[in-house]
Amino acid sequence: MTENSQATPSFAVHVPDAELEPEPLDPGQIVSGTPVVTGKVLWESADGKQSRGIWQITPGVVTDTEANELFVVVSGRATIEIEGGGPFEVGPGDAAILREGDRTTWTVHETLRKAYHISL
Repeated sequence: MTENSQATPSFAVHVPDAELEPEPLDPGQIVSGTPVVTGKVLWESADGKQSRGIWQITPGVVTDTEANELFVVVSGRATIEIEGGGPFEVGPGDAAILREGDRTTWTVHETLRKAYHISL
């Protein structure tokens, strides 16, 4: 059996309206503000090394160490600074790729919602 045949059948989700669940944010990651993170895993591989889902963060500044990720911003705006690299802006319709191990600082200007695919 292939991974797809034993997993959830194909489906669609309207990302802007999807209900998300609270995801604890390590207080050590918060640089400023009171950002709140919510999300929902829509699919995960049997070995747990890949996941697809929706993630949202309210305004504030946080740090993170990234996984190998492709995401598309559905709503909101943020500036992402990568240690050792230049910052870039993301907003609705933008796709971004983060490399595993990137140390980032996210300055979230407007509540940001993204659809993502992560590979571990």
